[in-house]
Amino acid sequence: MLATFFLVSTVTAADHQVKMLNSGSDGYMVFEPAVLSVQLGDTVTFVATDMAHNSASIAGMIPDGAKPWYGKLSKDITVTFDTAGVYVYQCTPHAMMAMVGIINVGDNKANLTAIKAAAAKKKAGFVTNKDRLDNYLVQLD
Repeated sequence: MLATFFLVSTVTAADHQVKMLNSGSDGYMVFEPAVLSVQLGDTVTFVATDMAHNSASIAGMIPDGAKPWYGKLSKDITVTFDTAGVYVYQCTPHAMMAMVGIINVGDNKANLTAIKAAAAKKKAGFVTNKDRLDNYLVQLD
């Protein structure tokens, strides 16, 4: 019975926090941390530190079979990551300002090439911080 307790306690998923901010270490309209690595089964809570932000996965920029999410403005949202791979997300009202972030789940980056191709299209819609997403993606190489 004691062995079961230790086995269960070592595989407990972790909860990580990402703040949604008007201003941070990477400039205006940012998520902190902007690039986060987690393990399969972990959760990430997006914290509405500053108002008028949300967190939403970007279609075509999450692993195949992964569950998308769309948080409400000015509300925290907790997402469980059950599919390995790279996820790119945004703040919907501030997407044009490149308010984006990346979560890498597990060691499988099989969708990274597809993410980089989609990023080229996505950043065409940025009016500021045009290199932000590329700078984040480089951190996964």
